[in-house]
Amino acid sequence: MHSHSNAGQLLSIRPQTWQGVGVASSPPTRRIGAEDSKTRAQLLDAAEALLLDEGYAAVTSRKVAAKAGLKPQLVHYYFRTMDDLYVEVFRRSAERNLAHFEDAIAADASLTNLWRLNADRRGAAFSVEFVALAKHRPAIRAEIARYAERFRAAQIEALGAALAERGVPEEQMPPIAALLLMTGLAQVLALEDVLGVRTGHDDTVAFIERAIARLDGGAGAT
Repeated sequence: MHSHSNAGQLLSIRPQTWQGVGVASSPPTRRIGAEDSKTRAQLLDAAEALLLDEGYAAVTSRKVAAKAGLKPQLVHYYFRTMDDLYVEVFRRSAERNLAHFEDAIAADASLTNLWRLNADRRGAAFSVEFVALAKHRPAIRAEIARYAERFRAAQIEALGAALAERGVPEEQMPPIAALLLMTGLAQVLALEDVLGVRTGHDDTVAFIERAIARLDGGAGAT
């Protein structure tokens, strides 16, 4: 039987810093149109769909408007620049993912669930696209860094608690190393999927899942 109370308490704390790095939310981007506008939400949905399906280069004001079934000028009514649109797409997804992670871990703090959350290919593909975009846009790079540290803090707390419950000492498997192995593998698999390279993917995932299942089977053992 797993103990979820510790993980829930840890995740309920939103740290302002982690390993000396500020992780508080940044102030919202200046907006023109109302934040709760249905039209604004349609534009964000369209931009996110284009980014996932066609890559960040496809996210232009004209394509976003066409995808949303709206007039192109509405894009710049709600977002002064394309950078503002990109940042809002990322921020909305990041907040949604963080809330989903906290809810999922509060319900099931097992290593199996942590792996499942980190191994989501679509989420990894989203991150890969934004990392590529951030190379050319400093505002987006800063936003990704803020959310990455904030999300990592929550993941480290949950993973550290799960490993400790399973009797894995920190010197044998530091939580940060386990986390980077999980997220790094998910991103490599997502990137290779885009390229059409899938050799070894199923075997690797099966190996990881067997190893995690063995650890979860020994949870709480003394």
